[in-house]
Amino acid sequence: MNINEFDYNLPQELIAQTPLSKRDESKLMILNKDNGNIKHESFKNIIDYLDENDVLVLNNTKVIPARIIGSKAETNAVIELLLLKELNDDVWECLAKPAKRLKIGTEVTFGDELKAVVTEKLDDGMVHVKFIYEGIFLQILDRLGEMPLPPYIKEKLEDKDRYQTVYAKYEGSAAAPTAGLHFTQELLEKIKEKNIQICYVTLHVGLGTFRPVEEENILNHKMHSEFYKMDEETANVLNHAKKNGKNIIAVGTTSTRVLETIMEKYNCFKKCSGYTEIFIYPGYKFKALDALITNFHLPKSTLLMLISALATKNNVLNAYKEAIKEKYRFFSFGDSMFITNKKF
Repeated sequence: MNINEFDYNLPQELIAQTPLSKRDESKLMILNKDNGNIKHESFKNIIDYLDENDVLVLNNTKVIPARIIGSKAETNAVIELLLLKELNDDVWECLAKPAKRLKIGTEVTFGDELKAVVTEKLDDGMVHVKFIYEGIFLQILDRLGEMPLPPYIKEKLEDKDRYQTVYAKYEGSAAAPTAGLHFTQELLEKIKEKNIQICYVTLHVGLGTFRPVEEENILNHKMHSEFYKMDEETANVLNHAKKNGKNIIAVGTTSTRVLETIMEKYNCFKKCSGYTEIFIYPGYKFKALDALITNFHLPKSTLLMLISALATKNNVLNAYKEAIKEKYRFFSFGDSMFITNKKF
């Protein structure tokens, strides 16, 4: 499968640079995954397309201000670290810029509060560093760090909370699960009032979000691992849904990857945690979910491949053409798509 099969031309002005003032007023494209039919809506009306036979699965990860800028102790050269995941006590896997200035033993200081020592150098700008500090690490990071916005967003984010979902709970992500950014507390309450079950999984979003697919043959692409977790309550709700023929709707590709990873591994849902490298592309048979709420994704990205596996590549690329024609906003702060099996 060639990477160019997942390419499309996007006018630069359609890349959303800032979030809308009201989360649920983004556009919503409804796409029938079987026949490719399209309908245009506002996200706040998604409740009209959900019923008691549906279960919504949200990713409750919380983005940490994972981008920190310091200086090399010996030379004062500027070094930027993007924290991706904690490996063990205060040792983190990071993406470093410029990594060529670092070697094992190099110290990088971040003001008076924080120091990092390189413990290992890997490929593609990746390093392992040991952080040295006094106090509580995440509090220090909150003072020193910036939200790790993707490189295509050039505008400064005025409100850190707009790069968090309203239900974010467990800290650990280097990027937001952006499909969830459209939900407000009020909308979630209305969904619950309609007797639609909502449950949560956790996937800490890592490097895969920032890394393009560079292999011409996508089958040669290697996914980076990301930590996931499902609790017993969610497992019980989802097993009951499967048994009773309810629709399981993932909010975001991150929730999708948790659900499919667990179902692939155990053939049911269960309380568990671990790391996933699942790569979903056309030809994949979904075992867990029936429908998906998602944003509009970058050309040649693994996320575009995932939704093409769910709704077919032709249906997805046709929908993207329609979105461009209708001036939808793309990527992290952009508009939304609901890929569903329900007829309309």
